[in-house]
Amino acid sequence: MDQRLVSTWSNVNSSVPLSFVQPPECRPGKVTNPSTKTIPLIDLGGHDHAHTISQVLKASQEYGFFQVINHGVSKDLVDEALNIFKEFHGMPAKEKVNECSKDPNGINCKIYASSENYKIDAIQYWKDTLTHPCPPSGEFMEFWPQKPPKYR
Repeated sequence: MDQRLVSTWSNVNSSVPLSFVQPPECRPGKVTNPSTKTIPLIDLGGHDHAHTISQVLKASQEYGFFQVINHGVSKDLVDEALNIFKEFHGMPAKEKVNECSKDPNGINCKIYASSENYKIDAIQYWKDTLTHPCPPSGEFMEFWPQKPPKYR
């Protein structure tokens, strides 16, 4: 079992490691659902780029997130990407690590738990992350995972 991925820990530990417990001041407070507020909706299809940037900044500051429409990415492509990511993260941990170990320098394709600074960060986030560059030139594709086959 590869201990580098938090997805393998559920059968090992009977409790959450303390490094994954967020301090009280960082935890969400009482959650309310104000009926007068809605998720900010940002239209990327407009021609007023300054206004769009202003909307993104405001939504990020006030909510921390927003919904985007007219972004130019088809629903089919989004659905296919999500299915491929689910398939990758559904593979056994050892297989995921092997798929991300082809880069001799370990910088162009890597998988890690919580953050890249796992060993020095005091507070962790319970997640496994796959990261690699994806320039339009196709450079670095030789380091991308071979599985699932549609990943590439």
